[in-house]
Amino acid sequence: MIQMEMKTGAVMGPLYFVTAGALFAGANTAVQGAGMLYGVASPTIAFWQYALACVAALPLVWFAPWRTGRPGLHMLRVILAAVGVQLWVAGLAYVPIWQAVALILTSPLFVTLGAGLILRERLTRSRVLAVLLGGFGGVLILAPWEEAFTWVALLPVGAAAFWAGSSLVTKRLTTTEDAGTLTLALLVLLVPVNGIAALGSGFAVAAEALWLVALSGLLIAGAQYLLVRAYVVADAAYLQPFDHLKLPLNVLLGLVFFGFAPPGLMWVGAVVILVAGAWVMREEA
Repeated sequence: MIQMEMKTGAVMGPLYFVTAGALFAGANTAVQGAGMLYGVASPTIAFWQYALACVAALPLVWFAPWRTGRPGLHMLRVILAAVGVQLWVAGLAYVPIWQAVALILTSPLFVTLGAGLILRERLTRSRVLAVLLGGFGGVLILAPWEEAFTWVALLPVGAAAFWAGSSLVTKRLTTTEDAGTLTLALLVLLVPVNGIAALGSGFAVAAEALWLVALSGLLIAGAQYLLVRAYVVADAAYLQPFDHLKLPLNVLLGLVFFGFAPPGLMWVGAVVILVAGAWVMREEA
């Protein structure tokens, strides 16, 4: 029975995780459109994005338990996620989406290390090597040695570190909390936190950008729920190499909607990332 559950988690965990990544890619594209094309301030986008996501997620989590015995961990998770959201949205206002996502690929490195040191998960050789291989693919895509590289692009690295911490807390909470409860708590508590951050820029959104902000909120709601489901059925360290699949998804959307054409090394890096994800899934299964 246990072996069957492990095999199911080895397949369903990545499936939930990759689908969440696809929804996040769509949300990122909408956020970049609102910021770059219509000049909506990043704290304002973050506030409305998660406020709308909170409303959209209610049908998904309506029957989830609304009480928890671990409020401290929930607050820690929200604070880490909120800082990550602010850094990420700010980064998307300055750099092409493919570059931002390449930098966010450092998050699995933080998660895998933390999963071993804090959650005491097994740091198998295949897990560590797959994440390192995926990180190498991200470096090829980023090409920090090129003149086009700007230090403001490091904002997503900060987001990666804080989101990694939030992911580790999420995994710890899945031992006692329902997936719906975790989704609801994050979205509900992020609204006032993001609201405080948005006080300086205001809450007004250009009429032309309303649909983009609303779309990003809907996509975030689904992505957050699927992300928690992935952590319920699979180890955090095992899932991290699949996070690299966000890159080709974001690159494709950035190319289609904004004409962001990454350099040739992007395609080499993407292949390396895909190989890393496929390899660790085969080893674990």
